[in-house]
Amino acid sequence: MRVLDLEDAAAIDAAEDGLRAGEAIVVPTDTVYGLAALPSAVETLYTLKGRPESVPIAVLVESLEQAASVVVMSGAASRLAHAFWPGPLTIVASGADGAGTTGVRCPDHTFLRVLAGRVGPLAVTSANRHGEATPPDARGAAASLAGDVALVIDGGPCSGVASTVVDVTSPQLAIIRAGPITEEQIRAAALR
Repeated sequence: MRVLDLEDAAAIDAAEDGLRAGEAIVVPTDTVYGLAALPSAVETLYTLKGRPESVPIAVLVESLEQAASVVVMSGAASRLAHAFWPGPLTIVASGADGAGTTGVRCPDHTFLRVLAGRVGPLAVTSANRHGEATPPDARGAAASLAGDVALVIDGGPCSGVASTVVDVTSPQLAIIRAGPITEEQIRAAALR
């Protein structure tokens, strides 16, 4: 397992190379440590987490424009994105390809947005075993997984709270997971 400091000039290139090679990598986010792969390698994330495939994995994007390539950014989705992105809000919306729904988030983390700009949307989930807490340090997050990852980007302690998840596929808006953005804030922003 290769560990690079977030500030290392080689970190972004190494992350890009690993992802393009089909590997899963551990990365810091604006909330907790994440386990990332390209969507074409998402099965690796399920294996490393021991996560049931019935539990979907969200996608991180660099911008609202990139999000629109993944999901349908309806009026409510667009208003929420403008209000809370970049930041800890995952928006579940209809897939841009017309198949099912996908959770999408633009993180408040420059490294991840630059990485998504280079390789496209990233499948990312918390770096932990399914159902367990995410360790706040990079090495601990990597060690908690069910197998080895090729690369860990160490960004120091990540001890935030997982993002708020809101489903915008119906006019009622459903909070799927509570997080740092409250239901009241979401409902107020969706009406603007």
